[in-house]
Amino acid sequence: MDFEKHQNLHTIVMLRDVIRKWWQVELSFADRNGVVHDWQRGDFIPPPNDFCRHSLGSREGMRRCAQSVRVLHEKFKAAKKQRHSLSHDCHLRLSIVGAPLYIRNEYEGFLFVEGFARQPLTPGDGQVLLDKMRDIAPAALGELSGAWERVPVLDGSELSKLSDLLEFAVTEIANQEVELTRKEETIQSMASELSNRYRFEKIIGRSGAMNEVFRLMEKVANSDSTVLINGESGTGKELVARAIHHNGPRKDKPFVVQNCSAFNDNLLESALFGHTRGAFTGALKDKKGLFEVADTGTFFLDEVGDMSPALQVKLLRVLQEGTFLPVGGTHSREVDVRVIAATHKDLGELVKRGEFREDLYYRINVIRLQLPPLRERKDDLPVLIDHFLRKHHREGQRARGLAPEALGILGAYAWPGNIRELENEIERLLVLGGELEVIPAELLSSRIRDTVVPGGGPFIAPRAHGKLHEAVESLEKEMIHQGLVRTRNNKSRLSRELGISRSNLILKITRYGLDKGLPEALTDAPEEEVEA
Repeated sequence: MDFEKHQNLHTIVMLRDVIRKWWQVELSFADRNGVVHDWQRGDFIPPPNDFCRHSLGSREGMRRCAQSVRVLHEKFKAAKKQRHSLSHDCHLRLSIVGAPLYIRNEYEGFLFVEGFARQPLTPGDGQVLLDKMRDIAPAALGELSGAWERVPVLDGSELSKLSDLLEFAVTEIANQEVELTRKEETIQSMASELSNRYRFEKIIGRSGAMNEVFRLMEKVANSDSTVLINGESGTGKELVARAIHHNGPRKDKPFVVQNCSAFNDNLLESALFGHTRGAFTGALKDKKGLFEVADTGTFFLDEVGDMSPALQVKLLRVLQEGTFLPVGGTHSREVDVRVIAATHKDLGELVKRGEFREDLYYRINVIRLQLPPLRERKDDLPVLIDHFLRKHHREGQRARGLAPEALGILGAYAWPGNIRELENEIERLLVLGGELEVIPAELLSSRIRDTVVPGGGPFIAPRAHGKLHEAVESLEKEMIHQGLVRTRNNKSRLSRELGISRSNLILKITRYGLDKGLPEALTDAPEEEVEA
């Protein structure tokens, strides 16, 4: 165990001061091998006892002092159940007392104090000390005349007090070490939980569109390339960014998030790049920017399309050179940051209109991930509903699912707010109908019911048996079939009404075999004629 990290423990600091003041001796630590590292490095406070000070100052004296400490060490090792202090006489016939340190029942060394007498010394005792020092530090003999009178004396009562203090100190160190280990385990557990939470398979989705996203995420996670995530609001752009970070080589480093539309230009520049003291009114001290905070890690820049042209220049410099200048600063700072940018806007169109720098666009668009809106991944709706029902379920709530009619309406809704809107709706349903076994369609938000069933008219419920995804598919098939009949096979018009792409609609028509069940007059009708 490294005793250095406990040197500033409040108990140890106080103990050092107390034993210096009361007994004029120094506290030391020997490791599990009986080695006093402070002595070996020569990094120790010379003891007030002149004999010990000169002994530790010479090579031979240091060897003998270390051997005396090892004798105490061997006593502790020989008595593994020993938890109280032990003492013995050192090579100078002065005393040494120590208390063993055990952490989780493992012997880690001992705290000790050395260089005191058990009773007042006589002139004869002083002469014995001088004779021993003659072989250790002969040059110091002139300074040791009368030094025996200054040797600290601890009688039985005083030695008992010192022993109690040493035993208390090793208990405090053991408790501190256990607490540090517990915190480290907690941190490791949290890191493991984060990595587990953001594993790719933890992102809900099994549709073809999401499988394509997962495939790209796996490829880009282990690289340092800049990633641009495109997707409507609520599609989970930050979740994907976190998953990329936590599955890559920077997973143990910082993950920093900043929404570029949250601040005005000046505040955003200060937030991203920091500022120096006096850079502007209220800048009372230097402040790190988020790029510096994210150093060695990942910086997720959300809604990067809202960044002003001036800040785009500074961002481009960070991406190209890895340097930036704080607001009011005169010296550039270097950072190693992987940038993942996200936007709901079409940056290519912004470039054409001169609202986004073309060079920055190509720099952040190295790898592009397009997140599909929920209306284009309706196959994921059942598992998402089930996930949010479990996530927001609270103790005492009975709800285990939604009524078939409610599922049908949710399946027919276009979800402009995407997954975020769906989660909010499920949470709301659990609050309003959590005491029911099955939540009815009547509790759905009016905006959803009125959109799917205009005027509150009847809604054709899907079958009330079988698997959840089968019920949703049954409804989807029926809606597409009726829509094809209503629009006379105008797929462009129907795709707009259903809120999905025309290609996606054609895939579903083929999947359900609806292209074979329409009247011949409709299948032959050109879309242009019908559209007109």
